[in-house]
Amino acid sequence: MSKVFTITEGLENLGALRTGGQGSVYKGKRIGAIYSAVKLIPTPIYTEDRNDKNYRNFENEVSKLLKVNENPSPNVVKMLSFGITESGSFPFIEMEYIDGPDLCELLQPPHEKIFTLKELIKVAQQLAAALEHCHKLGVKHGDVKSNNVKYNVHTANYVLLDFGLAIMSEEQRRSSIRHAGAVEFMAPEQNEGKMLLQSDVYSYGIILYELLGGQVPFPLPGNSDTGRNTVMLGHMESAVPNVLDLRKTNLPASWSEEQKTREMQVPDWLLKLIDKCLQKDPMLRYDDGMALHEAVVDGGLSHTALPIDDAAIDLLRSENESLRQQVETLENVEVEQESERKGILLSHFAFTCLIILIIGLIAFVGYSQFGNEPQAQQVSSPIDSIPPAADTTEIDRKRLANERKVAEAAATKRIVDSAIRAEIKKAGEKATDSTEDLTPDTSLKPVEF
Repeated sequence: MSKVFTITEGLENLGALRTGGQGSVYKGKRIGAIYSAVKLIPTPIYTEDRNDKNYRNFENEVSKLLKVNENPSPNVVKMLSFGITESGSFPFIEMEYIDGPDLCELLQPPHEKIFTLKELIKVAQQLAAALEHCHKLGVKHGDVKSNNVKYNVHTANYVLLDFGLAIMSEEQRRSSIRHAGAVEFMAPEQNEGKMLLQSDVYSYGIILYELLGGQVPFPLPGNSDTGRNTVMLGHMESAVPNVLDLRKTNLPASWSEEQKTREMQVPDWLLKLIDKCLQKDPMLRYDDGMALHEAVVDGGLSHTALPIDDAAIDLLRSENESLRQQVETLENVEVEQESERKGILLSHFAFTCLIILIIGLIAFVGYSQFGNEPQAQQVSSPIDSIPPAADTTEIDRKRLANERKVAEAAATKRIVDSAIRAEIKKAGEKATDSTEDLTPDTSLKPVEF
């Protein structure tokens, strides 16, 4: 391959990647088969001297760009070197070569005209992280557009490229935008040559709008001055068209109806974020990449990212009714168990013993009352120690015998009562222990609609 010109010693020119009013990008090759991308600035610098205003401005701006390498970001291209070409005296910056298509290519056939919501949100997160990384270092990109964001096929990351506009003077920027800049992505204030942190935020919003709707809000009808002026006026004065209408129009025919329905459920936070990025007044946008990235992260964590459809609502209602029935069943079981606990529960053994003791008591009392006297006299009792009087009549003897029987029956009854009370107490304690674990769990509560 013939060389158009030499870039610098040890850096081989392998041909142009693309050209434009802001300069040309060439594929370079370092010694050792290290590939890079070289950005040439169209304004030549003939004297590499700090007294030269153009050279001084170029060096100052490039020194800022080199700061992005101090803490490398996977979403920002790395700066490798800068200088002046040996032939032509053009200033250049050498960047890491990213292998893969850019966003602009990913929107062309055979790809679909729009991104899926999942992939779009991935772009939103990674591109916001790239702007945060640059803005923290005080670096403004100035030319954020879909063909300056590449998909790295080796890392699956989206990478922000080409900081060429950042190293131009205000006059050079104004001329570049007027004649060759991507006016479809330029913020209103950039038409006057201004470049703010909020200008990058505006261009970021245009990229998300394009991925969501399938086209930019103010397409360029041609590369004529009239067409470019029309686009500039659109950014400065016209309302942004409804992106959901564009997305609905550009839904791929190859998608199923279910997928089309799902892909139209755009998160509300994403629509609001794009709207804020595209405000005409820079002060109404996010202040910088840090605020923008924070908004994207917060939106991604939102629980209301996607609306709930009717089927999901019906499912929730069904689950709610099931929970309600479970709670009612548990409450009924608890009422029944509470009523059962009001009595004293006795085991079969305790109940049998109680009946035997009662029958024995009745039999003993009956026998004592109606048995013959000799049998009664055989019962040992303290009353036996009462000696009969010498002049006691037959009636007195019978009376004393009956008193002995009553005393013996009372003593026996006290023994039986004491045994019954002990057994009842023991049975009551066992009944309480056996019902403690039957209390139902009523912590489940139905969701009220």
